[in-house]
Amino acid sequence: MCDVESACYMPLLEETGYIPKDRYAYGTELREYSELVAEKWGLNKRAVFGSTVKETAWNDQLNQWESTIIRQLPNAKEETLIFTSSYLILASGILNRPKLARIAGIENFKGHMFHTSRWDYVSTGGSPDKPDLIGLKGKKVAYVGTGATAVQAIPQLAKWAEHLYVVQRTPSAVDTRGQRPVDPEQFRNEVRTGKGWQKARRENMAAFIANVPDLPSKNLVNDGWTHFPSYSGLVGSPRAQGLTMDNVGNYISSLHEIDFQRQSGIRQRTMLLVKDQRTAESLQPWYPGWCKRPCFHDEYLETFNQSNVELVDTAGKGIDRFTESGVESNGKVYDADIVIFGTGFEPFSVGSPAFRANMSIKGRGGLSMDDKWAAGPKVFHGIMTRDFPNLLLPGLTQAGTTTNAVHIMDNLASHAARIICALKKVADESKEIVIEPTEKGETAWALEVAHTAFAFAGVPGCTPSYGTAEGERQSIDTPEEALKSGMRVPWGMGILDFTKKIEQWEAEGDYSALEVTYR
Repeated sequence: MCDVESACYMPLLEETGYIPKDRYAYGTELREYSELVAEKWGLNKRAVFGSTVKETAWNDQLNQWESTIIRQLPNAKEETLIFTSSYLILASGILNRPKLARIAGIENFKGHMFHTSRWDYVSTGGSPDKPDLIGLKGKKVAYVGTGATAVQAIPQLAKWAEHLYVVQRTPSAVDTRGQRPVDPEQFRNEVRTGKGWQKARRENMAAFIANVPDLPSKNLVNDGWTHFPSYSGLVGSPRAQGLTMDNVGNYISSLHEIDFQRQSGIRQRTMLLVKDQRTAESLQPWYPGWCKRPCFHDEYLETFNQSNVELVDTAGKGIDRFTESGVESNGKVYDADIVIFGTGFEPFSVGSPAFRANMSIKGRGGLSMDDKWAAGPKVFHGIMTRDFPNLLLPGLTQAGTTTNAVHIMDNLASHAARIICALKKVADESKEIVIEPTEKGETAWALEVAHTAFAFAGVPGCTPSYGTAEGERQSIDTPEEALKSGMRVPWGMGILDFTKKIEQWEAEGDYSALEVTYR
């Protein structure tokens, strides 16, 4: 399920005319809508399904990408394909590489285990369309994690398992979601208000999340996200303009001040909804709201009132070890037939785009993208990097960001398309073009982004999370590390300021920051 409003999250609603079923879409609807989009634009006829890109490399002689693809055939056999292409779009997603905690003795467990991103319906029963988990009847289940996946899975697991242990390292801040069906007539009259309505609605949502100084007169989305101004501490805000070492402390203090009321309200909500006081206290978030991915759900907290649900609070330490029969924490073993890991994904703030896509990418002269990133990423406008021609990246490094990932992707895709179209118009449009940033251009942009990094000064003090790369960036010891850290962040003024900046750059028509070859 999703907790970003469907009208903002589901792409191309204006172009398809589709009306979402619910205010917040469920996975089945997102799948169905994706298929509708693919069919409308003929993408389903171009796709090579059941395939994995293992590696890709730029061929300097052909000026093309050569990609090695492993395709899984229906008869369980594999075939290797080599594709050549003028462009390579790394649309591999933001969170796509499952992460398992390093827990001693995990190989000793004799029960069944799986990660939520690879849900095993064979063992649980049910399906995405009908989540009746009849395979869990009479079984003890240990669920590891209490993040954004947990708030979706735990209420459903509790309906079927004989006993459910929820193993917690750090509690999530769980606010009201407010799910409800969409009234089609109301959607037509109040949401679909005219040409450009979806872009305007997304930008309205982003304005409230970034806590811009001049907020729109009406909050169109009006949900938990848009009443969370301190989240600007993670996505950036125009209020961070002009921050220096001398005044950044005041900025962090202001974030804490506006955050305190919201987090206090969530703590009070937890105490109100969870009957057992000790459990309720363990479920209260004790950190600033921007430090961990916030959650929104209408059933999660109440689930802990069920007699078959038990919170195992490890007080930040995590599981001590696995035994043959279950998990051990604080000297006690919790026996389980099935262990489910809701431990998330490799953070989008760790490694290169190649690492996160789990593939090898080599540019000019065989340069590894992993090696380039190790020296400090440079991503012109968040979409291109030198020595990797005609490679379009998915963000979020050195691009504008917000909580709605589809807003970010649409922003970057549109920017890339406009650049390519503008450059093709300069010469005969039948010619192929090869585009990459100049060294000067990408360095200048990277430094400009680094100068906005004070906007994220409240992040290093957070508990381990994706924002701190699981704690790896909580301490910076040298000026070189500080510069690299500043180059890994998004545009600190927020996505609306970023959009304004790139649109102004496009309007000026000065492409001197790009090296362009026509052939």
